[in-house]
This record gives sequence, structure tokens and C-alpha cells, in this order.
Amino acid sequence: MDPMIGHALMLMAAGLLSGFLAGLLGIGGGIVTIPVLFLVFGELGTPDQWKMHAAIGTSLAIIIATNISSVRAHHKKGAVNWDLAKAWAIAIVAGSVAGSFFATTLKTVQLVYIFASLAAFLAVKMMLPFDHWKLGSSLPSGVFKYLNPAVIGFFSAIMGIGGGSFSVPYMTLYSVPIHRAVGTASLIGLFISIAGATGYVVAGEATAALPDGFIGFIHWPSVLVVALAAVFMAPVGARVAHKLPKTVLSIAFGMFLIAATLRLISAV
Repeated sequence: MDPMIGHALMLMAAGLLSGFLAGLLGIGGGIVTIPVLFLVFGELGTPDQWKMHAAIGTSLAIIIATNISSVRAHHKKGAVNWDLAKAWAIAIVAGSVAGSFFATTLKTVQLVYIFASLAAFLAVKMMLPFDHWKLGSSLPSGVFKYLNPAVIGFFSAIMGIGGGSFSVPYMTLYSVPIHRAVGTASLIGLFISIAGATGYVVAGEATAALPDGFIGFIHWPSVLVVALAAVFMAPVGARVAHKLPKTVLSIAFGMFLIAATLRLISAV
């Protein structure tokens, strides 16, 4: 088989799975596509020190298309809190841009283990019967109303994910119902992906020796292949999400975080 065809098939498969997870769990699916992109970019001749950065930047660009589809599907179910997303928008964008530039100062191994540490805590919270474990009956006000979303945007951009892996557990800790949290996370992830991808384009423009097809740290042919497959599957995931009981959805989210962490660790 021609290597390019093999690469395209790998990317399409990753796109289908990431789209389904975007609709199901409100995440951008970047944690699925990043290991595949990492491997493909290595075969394309991307320098080792920039392979993870290129995978993350490309993932964020893909998530833009994925989350647009996911937001539309969840909005039809009335599961998107538009007022909350608007209130978080500026903080989320600022954190995402800062994270995308900060990521260029980190090594691949550092990027992976930052995520692994955070994902371990979040997985425990989502999988175990901790419905009674709450930090409050409503989301914080005052300075933390903006600081916490900015932190979510910051770490999401560093890891090339849509933010649902952080924002869904965060919202549920403050008594936001899981289905509402998943739907709202898809819109928040759209803000993160647009801001983060822009940052990776600008930061990557100063980097030499990237193969053809890259603009900054984003490989646009890969974006096209993965995004088309992901957009096709996102509405399917959203329909499944609204048919699942709260407990099942929470456990699925926790299992996703564990699997995603192991995939990333194995890719470095």
C-alpha cells in the first residue's frame, strides 16, 4: 500500500472516532488524533523536536470543525448554556493563546506528563460514585469566575484538546448536570480551538524546517482529512449522549480519560 494512502486511512479512522467522542462527551477529540498525527508527521519528516507541537497545533485546527458540528447537535437538544459560554469567552480565549505560546517552550515528554497528571485526577472524579462530591451548588463568582476558565483554556491549548476533559468535570463539581456540562463544553471547546490554533500558527511561523503543507505548526492536508470524518460522526455521538443515563455517561468519560492518557504516553 502506498504510504500516503496508509496515512490518509489512519487519519480518517482517527477523525471518525474523535468526531463521535466530540458529540458524546463534549470533547474535541484531540487526544485521539494527536498520537496518530504524531506518528504520521514523523514519517513525513517533521523534526523530532517539533512533532508533538505540530500534532497539537493541527489537532486544535481540526477541533474547530468538530466542535461546530457538536455544538449544533447539542443545541438542538437544548443542552448548551450560551450565557455561561459567553461569560467565559474572554478568559478562555486569553488562556488559550497564552497556553499555545507557552507550549513552544516545553519538550514533548513534558507536554504528555502534564496532561497525564491532570487526567488521572479527573478520571477518578468521573468514574467513582462521587455525585455528592461538590465544591459548590453554583459556579464561582468574583475573580474565580474568570480565572478558572482561563486556566482551563491555558492547559487545553498546551495539550491540543478542546477543553471538555477539564471543563466537564469542573462544571459537574459545581452541580452542573452532566448532559448540560457536555453540551456547553462543546461550545467552550470551539473558543479554545480557534484561539489556540491561531497561537500555534503564529508561534510556528518562526520555526524553520517544517515539511510542505504546514502553515505555522498546522498541517492543513491533515486538517482536511480528519475534519471531514469528524464532522460526519459528531452528530451521531451527540444523539447517543442524550440517550445515556447520567451514571453511564460519567463512567464513559472517566474511561475515556484513562485510555487517552495511555495512548499519549505510548506515543512518545
